[in-house]
Order: sequence, then structure tokens, then C-alpha cells
Amino acid sequence: MLGVFAVAALVAGCGERKEFRVLFDGHYFRTKAKVVDKKKTLADFTVRVDDVSASLDGAREAGRHAGTRYCIENYGTSRIDWKVGPDTEPRQLRIVDNTLTFAGTCQRP
Repeated sequence: MLGVFAVAALVAGCGERKEFRVLFDGHYFRTKAKVVDKKKTLADFTVRVDDVSASLDGAREAGRHAGTRYCIENYGTSRIDWKVGPDTEPRQLRIVDNTLTFAGTCQRP
């Protein structure tokens, strides 16, 4: 019985803990950075930021953070050439169904 509780406690601790979440403009934004075409290159990627209506500025910075993290993990650099990114004019941003999407390319160090 003790083993069951130990396994349950371990599994419960595997999720992202709230105290380790990064807040942007006072909000937590779920982000996902992923490669566009793994067969061609890992450099081209997109970032999706959910719940953009909570704060456009916060969502933009959360997207910047996710893109930077992606490039550091895959290329060892934080340099990004954004096609549509956090510094894009607000009226040119891609926002569909409360989700903001950025596109960028990691630059080699």
C-alpha cells in the first residue's frame, strides 16, 4: 500500500509546478515551439501562445521567451530572425481563436 502512495506522489509531481511558471505581464501563457519541417532543418520554427486576450504584451513576451528557449536548446544561441515575432506591428500579428502564432529562424552563433 505504501508503494502505491509513493508512485502516486511521484506521478503527481511530474507536471509543471505553478511556482516554477514564468509570468508575463502577470499572466501565465501556455506556449509551444515546434519545428516547421524536421526533414529540412530545425532552424525554422513556429511558436503558439494561447490565451492572448489575457494580455497582448504578455503573450508577445511569452512567445519571445519560448522562441529563445527553442533556439538555445537546438542551436546553442538566442539569435532569432523573426518573420512574424514579438516586435511585429500589432495589426500584422497572426491571432486566430485567441492563439498568437510567431514564425522565426534560429541563427547560427
